[in-house]
Amino acid sequence: MSERLKVLLLADVGSFHIERYAAELRRQGCQVLIASLESGRVTYHQLKKRGPFGALHYILAASEVNAVIKRFQPDLINPHYVSGYGFTAALAGARRYAPVITHIWGSDVLVVPWKSVFHRRKTAYAIGDANILIGDSDHLIAQADRVLPAKRSMVVLWGIERKFLAFHKADYRRGKPLRIIVPRQHARVYNNPFILRALAPMVREGEIELTFPTFGPEAGLFRLTAHQMLGDAIKFYDRLERAELMKLLAQQDVYLSAASTDSSPASLLEAMGIGLIPVAPEIPGVKEWLGVQHGFVYDLYDEAMLRERIREIIASPHDFEEMRQLNLARITEQAIFEDNVAQIVRVMKNLAKKSPA
Repeated sequence: MSERLKVLLLADVGSFHIERYAAELRRQGCQVLIASLESGRVTYHQLKKRGPFGALHYILAASEVNAVIKRFQPDLINPHYVSGYGFTAALAGARRYAPVITHIWGSDVLVVPWKSVFHRRKTAYAIGDANILIGDSDHLIAQADRVLPAKRSMVVLWGIERKFLAFHKADYRRGKPLRIIVPRQHARVYNNPFILRALAPMVREGEIELTFPTFGPEAGLFRLTAHQMLGDAIKFYDRLERAELMKLLAQQDVYLSAASTDSSPASLLEAMGIGLIPVAPEIPGVKEWLGVQHGFVYDLYDEAMLRERIREIIASPHDFEEMRQLNLARITEQAIFEDNVAQIVRVMKNLAKKSPA
């Protein structure tokens, strides 16, 4: 192993989480190269997209990934998204050159393997090839084990950067109307139209104010639907720099998600650290965080129950100070981004030392 740990990331360089992860690895002394089929804002190696559709891109990129590995000579290879880049790394024979630590993401094992026998087999192939599998919840690891038990697995959260805890709300008094932010992009899995339908009556009555992002594959249709239903009553925000997003969160009262599948959502952990009241569907990954002392849950797709939860918050004489302080303490203990990346770096170094490569 070289003096500075050399890490090859195979990942979507356009993902903000990959940007900040790579930056933190570098801050902690690693030499990092990102290789990606997607486009991004940071320095990276652009993998060529070969073939007419996405699934083929990952398969046909294997030979180029093999060449990148030989040229960069990493101490550790770290694919993100096991059924995509993890599969590419396995096809490239990555483990012949360096240990492979593969990160699984939410839909990675919650959705993809169950699409077809082919999807399940390629996911299993990638899991079996990894020295270590990392997920951000017990639920995610358990679902990966349903596909194929990994050689070794770990739960490591994403979390919030320590400096942004300074944005934790100084005043817990709730706004009138109640200010609710839905920070998940417009994609089918996040089910934002359900929130719109469920809470439109409360928007019309002036009980709540709803804020959504402007981006995501279904953003155009969502904005059109929102305007048809409520005119200009819905608020939107564009992509923001990290600090600006934290400031926006701190101006809200409630974090709301309607995701149909989830692990330990980074947006939920950020909202808990900032001091918002969390509301999310009662699904396995979320339940690891939102017990009765930490937030409000509702049955997935139950519009009446979601309205009931929001009305509970509005009607309460309390500002949920104890809940918010409990959430802050838990985030500080378990979900500080820099600490969690440091944990991964320690594992990488130990694995690289043991490797004959």
